[in-house]
Amino acid sequence: MNFETLISDFGVYLEKQGHAASTIRVYSCSVRLFFAHYNSLSVEHLQSYQRWLLECYKPSTVNTRILGMNRFLDFMQNSGLLDNEKANFQSPISAPTDSLRITPTGHYRLRPIREQKHTYLDTVISQKDYDRLKRRLKKDENYFWYFIVRFLASTGARVSELRQIKMEDLQLGYLDLYSKGGKIRRLFFPRSLCGEAIPYFASRGIDSGFLFLTRRRTCISARAIEMQLKNIAKRYRINPATMYPHSFRHRYAINFLKRFNDISLLADLLGHDSIETTRG
Repeated sequence: MNFETLISDFGVYLEKQGHAASTIRVYSCSVRLFFAHYNSLSVEHLQSYQRWLLECYKPSTVNTRILGMNRFLDFMQNSGLLDNEKANFQSPISAPTDSLRITPTGHYRLRPIREQKHTYLDTVISQKDYDRLKRRLKKDENYFWYFIVRFLASTGARVSELRQIKMEDLQLGYLDLYSKGGKIRRLFFPRSLCGEAIPYFASRGIDSGFLFLTRRRTCISARAIEMQLKNIAKRYRINPATMYPHSFRHRYAINFLKRFNDISLLADLLGHDSIETTRG
């Protein structure tokens, strides 16, 4: 049988099953990729194909390729082509292995691989890394970024809220934030943080107005903060996946619950409308 005809028939088979055109293209691509490496269907070749996929692609892509091949095996079985020696697709019988599954009807199928899921804490900066980050920034006299991470982690502020902090707020010890619904949320600044921050920003000529300014005296952008945190992570050998603005908000929440164990109060402090958001 002509290979292009086979692929075309496979596409028709998938279409009749209700698969979208994009899915048909992806599954057909998996079959083409298989036959670019092997000239026949066999248990050995299928297993070898799976091992090759694992070496070259991320788990989600591997599972997509495997699913495409399994749908192709369905098609071949239902069309009677697995028993047609002339088509050169005869599949020899062999014992099941870890990577191959045999259904009660005798179909051969590749097992999808298990994707390793990252836990919530995998993407939050650890207390150890946070403490080391503060020490290194202070040692290098990089006080501007020292105070950015201090304010984020000590207040639970969003990066958009951080940009709103003014010298007048430090002197009061809090900042009132107004939501679209007219609700007020108070962002509290620890006394020790204010005691450090006020003299520093005053030494930079900021006696009033916004704290976190660029050299052009404009408020630093959220994008600039995000990018610089990644650069700092590389410099101090901290996992870049944990160095983003919201990571410090998570660190604040974790530390608050360890100390007070009051999730309702935490939800209010974080400005969550629902306590379920805080639990998540």
